[in-house]
Amino acid sequence: MYGEAVALGAGTVLNALATGVGSAFAIDAETTAQVELDDSGAVRGEIAGAPDGDTRLIRGCVERVVERFGDGQGGYVRTESDVPMAAGLKSSSAAANATVLATLSALDVPVGGETSAAAGATGDGDGAVDRETACRIGVAAARDAGVTVTGAFDDASASMLGGVTVTDNTADDLLAHEGVDWDVLVWTPSARAFSADADVERCERVAPMADLVADLALDGRYGEAMTVNGLAFSAALGFPTDPAVEAMPHADGVSLSGTGPSVVAVGDRSELETVRDYWTQREGETWLTTTRTDGARVIE
Repeated sequence: MYGEAVALGAGTVLNALATGVGSAFAIDAETTAQVELDDSGAVRGEIAGAPDGDTRLIRGCVERVVERFGDGQGGYVRTESDVPMAAGLKSSSAAANATVLATLSALDVPVGGETSAAAGATGDGDGAVDRETACRIGVAAARDAGVTVTGAFDDASASMLGGVTVTDNTADDLLAHEGVDWDVLVWTPSARAFSADADVERCERVAPMADLVADLALDGRYGEAMTVNGLAFSAALGFPTDPAVEAMPHADGVSLSGTGPSVVAVGDRSELETVRDYWTQREGETWLTTTRTDGARVIE
């Protein structure tokens, strides 16, 4: 009983900490999960490159899928990722999504497309589990593991479905989903920031700006939404705004990603290369990538 799946990292349009409404977009950075089920009844976990890494999330994803679709199986889950951990690029959401899909594959449960009104809440009408439902399983596991404050349905939905999503994380509702084709520049400092440690009270103080960002995002004005979000949440979370200011003349949008510390900019590739010249002077890693519209997928 073996399954393997891939899910995507993501960048932020709107941080959901202030109001519960969030928005994110998938980027071309992958996390792979391999799941092997057995009759042990216990789930073991491993994160490649992090021998002391916290595996509660990925183990919880396996347990939740088995509880719902399996027969008490245990087993082993291993994740390997291009997405840096605790950098604001949705590594936890990608790990959860990949693990859920890999476990479904190991149980021979087919995975379909997005939820439709006709399909109901669990599948797409042919016995398959739709990806939106699979995504919610990972979100529930993330809440159980304590790796998220909001539930991160915005991050998880972008990682799972691809493109850009807008969500109400208080109800796990998908408000909007659109395919986008953007070049993306990422700057990731060497420092790390865990989402669960974010100062929620300070973030709630910028709720009026978050409401404005939500309106912009729902109007399809994602670049403007990102920039307003980045300035507001950088101030709330104590991150410098200098990288955003350097990018503004050249990027369509630039934002602090998640609760930091990474900053993401989108726009024309040649203009982003100019921004890269600024950002590479800073400590950390700067890299160019693109958005992805395909989302998470089962490999085996």
